[in-house]
Amino acid sequence: MHKSAIHPDVVRRANERRGRVRVFDSLVSERTAHIVVDLQNGFMAPGAVAEIATAREIVPHVNRITAALRQAGGTIVYVQNTFDAIAVSTWSTFFEHFCSPSRRARMIEAFSPGAFGHDIWPGLDVQPQDLKVQKRRFGAFAPGASDLHAIMQQRGIDTLIVTGTATQVCCESTARDAMMLNYKVFFIADGNATFNDDEHNATLSAMAHTFCDVIDTDTMVGMIERAGAAAKPEPKMRAMA
Repeated sequence: MHKSAIHPDVVRRANERRGRVRVFDSLVSERTAHIVVDLQNGFMAPGAVAEIATAREIVPHVNRITAALRQAGGTIVYVQNTFDAIAVSTWSTFFEHFCSPSRRARMIEAFSPGAFGHDIWPGLDVQPQDLKVQKRRFGAFAPGASDLHAIMQQRGIDTLIVTGTATQVCCESTARDAMMLNYKVFFIADGNATFNDDEHNATLSAMAHTFCDVIDTDTMVGMIERAGAAAKPEPKMRAMA
């Protein structure tokens, strides 16, 4: 598990600019979605082409948040990195310049729909009512990436919880764009994973500086449970005979 930390300079600036590091005090569970980014076999299975071993360690945290939000009436979305023919033809800059020919072929093979690598990691608590959204860019809200924004708007979602892998690539890209689309975003320090602590913590610092409320799983689950309790109607008193 990562040893998560926000850079002291970011903490100082956050306190100067907004009076604290934390951003949001509450949420409305029915208007909240947990966006689980790219926790797929191609990133998590031992020996997979894009394996990030630390991602296997965050699964219990991701499942705790999912269970709490589902119980409170929120929405769960599993986003799947997808390298289909559309992605390859419309995102040539990545495929032609950031991958060697051999790696490009392996990545396309792994993350094509129907491939083992494209499937969601079996340790995740996926239920029939949960949503699955394929994305063709690192960030789920980038133009041409997916229809996630439209789905969230149709459901009245205004708050997102971001977990997944890799912290500094798909998770960070998704969180940044979400905030700039006017979502309130929680970025879970122990619910995101990448190759090493330095890359992970650089993203936590950037997110805490301007984009997200960076918190841990315990804090997130506590907020969800309080929101769920507040949303329940008060029991009616039985009339006296």
